[in-house]
Amino acid sequence: MLEPISINIASLNLPALLPMAILVIGALALLVADLVVKGLNRSFFTMITVLFIILDLGAVIGYNGPVRGFFDVLLVDGIAIIAQVIILVASAFFVPLSLSHRHFREFEMAEFYALFMFMIVGFQCMVVSDNLILIFIGLETASLSLYTLIAMHNRMKAFEAAIKYFTMGALAAGFYTLSALIFYAMTGSVEIYEIERVLVERQFEPLLGVLAATVFMLGALGFKLSLVPSHTWTPDVYEGSSAPLAGYMSVVPKIAGFVVAMRLFEMLVLSGVTWVEDILYALVVLTMTLANITALVQEDVKRMLAFSSISHAGSMMAAIMIGTTQANTALFLYWTLFMFTNLGAFTMLWIVRHRKNLWDERYQHPFSKFSGMIKIMPMTATIMGVFMFALAGMPPFSVFWGKLYLLSAAINSEYIFLALIIVLNSAIAVYYYMKLVVYMFLKEPTTDDATLFTTNASTPLKVIIGFAAMVTIFSILFVEPLLNVITKYVSSSGF
Repeated sequence: MLEPISINIASLNLPALLPMAILVIGALALLVADLVVKGLNRSFFTMITVLFIILDLGAVIGYNGPVRGFFDVLLVDGIAIIAQVIILVASAFFVPLSLSHRHFREFEMAEFYALFMFMIVGFQCMVVSDNLILIFIGLETASLSLYTLIAMHNRMKAFEAAIKYFTMGALAAGFYTLSALIFYAMTGSVEIYEIERVLVERQFEPLLGVLAATVFMLGALGFKLSLVPSHTWTPDVYEGSSAPLAGYMSVVPKIAGFVVAMRLFEMLVLSGVTWVEDILYALVVLTMTLANITALVQEDVKRMLAFSSISHAGSMMAAIMIGTTQANTALFLYWTLFMFTNLGAFTMLWIVRHRKNLWDERYQHPFSKFSGMIKIMPMTATIMGVFMFALAGMPPFSVFWGKLYLLSAAINSEYIFLALIIVLNSAIAVYYYMKLVVYMFLKEPTTDDATLFTTNASTPLKVIIGFAAMVTIFSILFVEPLLNVITKYVSSSGF
């Protein structure tokens, strides 16, 4: 007779599930409320969504339980907490962007906000676990929600973007599954720490199996992080998406992917597998360089920013390749500062959006659209110029401090050549960021009608832009305390 299985509820550490449970409850409650009460508007949906995100954030910051939970598949360490904070803060800033002056169909639907909350839960699953199965569940939950959110923009390019993203995502999911299968076949476990232990004991034999699993995982995460050669979907998907969603995709899905890559690839690099470091080195150099060179010839600002985000992702993979505590701290500092600046830049595109392509047959935001903007909308041109200077890594703006700390981590770990490549790529990037500044400040305006650039502006959007600009300009005031907090959490994670 089989003995009954007894489960100690206390050992499950159910509070570790609370942050994700809050958003699941919020999404379901929003759908039920929409069914029961007719006539709910986007202001209500936005308010409720932001409220649940703030509750989630409070649960994340206030968590002080064990690191492991729920049959040991959850891993709530310092890395997981920092990543969740970045995800939730970016999400809280994204949702009010639905309150634009012009009404868009997707923002009137409760399903949009429910899917958005389910997507956040998926990203949280990815960062609070080192179990390959739970990571995959989180990855697919987030991806399937994101495909739908893109398509809900109800434009032909949005449908095209969603299909492209779905197709590439399906391929990446296949790569991830194959990689997890090979790791499990070799080690008998899907826990990253257990995989590491077994592989170290066997001295990473069989080598062919480890190589195959690593390459497939790079293919899967390379798609999520827009690494070369899995980056080809990025400019087309960003172009077809609404500007706020494109800005969101450039920040949040990537931080979830970075954490998974950090847990897996740093384990391999730090265990002395030199060829993994060689592969990552090549990916980093190719991603930064090709993205920057391609950005030089773009005619549309949104596509330029898409290639810009690919290049920044390459810089973050450099931090993962270095693998020290300082490098991991640099990653989170860089991405926190980049988050506000990049979301601000994409929100500016959302503010100046016009329902018709008045400046170009294909593109919504060609460079010519911004010609002479300083003469017709000086404040808008100035703020956009600040965001471009910051993204270019110019002092004293935000991204400069993240890049400086990353270079410091590379030099301290004796990656001198890598530091030189990052500096050279930063110099290339200055050209295409300044191209927009030249159009805004040194060209003659193509129109004197300022209302063409303000049809989508609203008070919530202006407030968010103002906050992002303040963080970008005055980041020097809080870089050091932010650095101390991030270092504390990263050090506590054993990285």
